Amino acid sequence: MDESRRRFLTILLASGVPLGIAAQTIAAQVRSSKPGQKAGQKDEDNDETKLDSKSVLEANQKDIKKSVERLFQLASELKAEVEKTDAVQVLSVAMLKKAEEIEKLAKGIRSRTIG
Repeated sequence: MDESRRRFLTILLASGVPLGIAAQTIAAQVRSSKPGQKAGQKDEDNDETKLDSKSVLEANQKDIKKSVERLFQLASELKAEVEKTDAVQVLSVAMLKKAEEIEKLAKGIRSRTIG
């Protein structure tokens, strides 16, 4: 009985060690190949992200310039209307609407430049 156990353990050990070494070798190869693939994918993603973010920033800058020009135009019109209006009179509804539009436009510009 002891003899059969020894044979069994010897056979198990003899067949198990090479299988264990082979499994470790395969696992090491898999681990070494995965980071290389992920790093390559990350570089491509970073390049695409950089291009996308650059185009978004350029478009945002153009929008801001247009908004600032519109803001200047509205402010000039409001200034002209205020100069025409007598100081004693109440501001007209059109002037109030223009002031609100200026305020909204200014807030929009501020939100684009901050975040």
